[in-house]
Amino acid sequence: MTTTETTSATRSGTPLTQAARDHLWMHFTRQGPLEPVERGGAGAQVPVIVRGDGAYLWDDAGKRYLDGLAGLFVVQVGHGRRELAEAAARQAQELAYFPIWSYAHPQAIELAERLAASAPGDLNRVFFTTGGGEAVESAWKLAKQYFKLTGKPGKHKVISRAIAYHGTPQGALSITGIPPLKEMFEPLVPGAHKVPNTNLYRAPEYLREDEKAFGRWAADRIAEAIEFEGPDTVAAVFLEPVQNAGGCFPPPPGYFERVREICDEYDVLLVSDEVICAFGRIGSMFACDDFGYVPDIITCAKGMTSGYSPIGAMIASDRLFEPFRHGHNAFAHGYTFGGHPVSAAVAMANLDIFEREGLLAHVQEQAPVFRATLERLRDLDIVGDVRGEGFFYGIELVKDKATRETFNEAESERILRGFLSGALFDAGLYCRADDRGDPVVQLAPPLICGPAEFDEMESVLRDVLTRAQALL
Repeated sequence: MTTTETTSATRSGTPLTQAARDHLWMHFTRQGPLEPVERGGAGAQVPVIVRGDGAYLWDDAGKRYLDGLAGLFVVQVGHGRRELAEAAARQAQELAYFPIWSYAHPQAIELAERLAASAPGDLNRVFFTTGGGEAVESAWKLAKQYFKLTGKPGKHKVISRAIAYHGTPQGALSITGIPPLKEMFEPLVPGAHKVPNTNLYRAPEYLREDEKAFGRWAADRIAEAIEFEGPDTVAAVFLEPVQNAGGCFPPPPGYFERVREICDEYDVLLVSDEVICAFGRIGSMFACDDFGYVPDIITCAKGMTSGYSPIGAMIASDRLFEPFRHGHNAFAHGYTFGGHPVSAAVAMANLDIFEREGLLAHVQEQAPVFRATLERLRDLDIVGDVRGEGFFYGIELVKDKATRETFNEAESERILRGFLSGALFDAGLYCRADDRGDPVVQLAPPLICGPAEFDEMESVLRDVLTRAQALL
């Protein structure tokens, strides 16, 4: 199939968009507008993406888009990497599947060793899952069992940040700090408590001029929450190195240093949720290294295979593994497809690309260029803040730049969902317009991108945001 040749129907002859509307239940998607007008919908078409190559995607009509979100913060090495598909095919022919429940296979063993070698400190124990939410779920369960086995059975609660997203399983959803995502599924797992995030742009005015003071203030809210709940009841603190939901909140200077001190003081585990930030997104293999802290657990997924096959992992310290070295103790937890041999083989091939092409160094070198390119958008009245790290940025949109006034609910609905999401895509840029906190546009391109792609993103954003500005 050439670049322009696409398929527009299923094997049964049904148009793809119709079959998608009739049978595919898409994730986090309003299905109503996709319904035909005669059934009360808007008759909207489902965008159908059929091919990818490098930093670009093509739909079923042959139109090209720049992938400004790496799929979903996933496709680190870019689309169309034949060697990753070939690694999957070779492994499937040799050993397509076997569980790691009391058994092992070479692919899981080798990948575990490689991840442990890249992780900081004594994080040497790798528990495989099939995705990020499962990794977060596993981390909370491990924290509970660890403290029960070490004589502190009351330590079961967790602390996380407001607006932060940590996954959709019941436990991970409790840790998530976005009320609208949770209310339909309550009651959730009890024991999850929230503290302020590190959004400097929305910080108390007296703290905005001193990032370090703001970081200390935000970190101390964690200590305050532990004291309030009772140190003998709190098991873990879950934090993303750069918080995703709300629009890429980087940690202020000294923040994680203080959080580490707090966790050590109260014997609380520090979980670095790197489902998005690991595997080069910020610049290092694990983002905790970018910010100079050693957690007790890392959760990761997405970029481990660049999305070519699903896999995730919880990487735990030797200290947390210690109680399981003795007697009959076992972590009573697992997943059928955890450590899947095909996914593990793809992950190894993906990490080979990282090494061979120097992708970590590339991100570190190009990150200032990416930042400077996006900073040019600050001259638009609708752009309030540009923030992030590495290849992971959010552009916060405002109604009034001087007062930092944000959109009301109706304006957010009209500007973000009613205009921006579709207009950016129509203009050839796939990214995310999000209002789980204040309205933002998020960008996280494949790690292979450089100045040409950055300029293309800025050009599209400038045009579409200028048009959005006129709608206010």
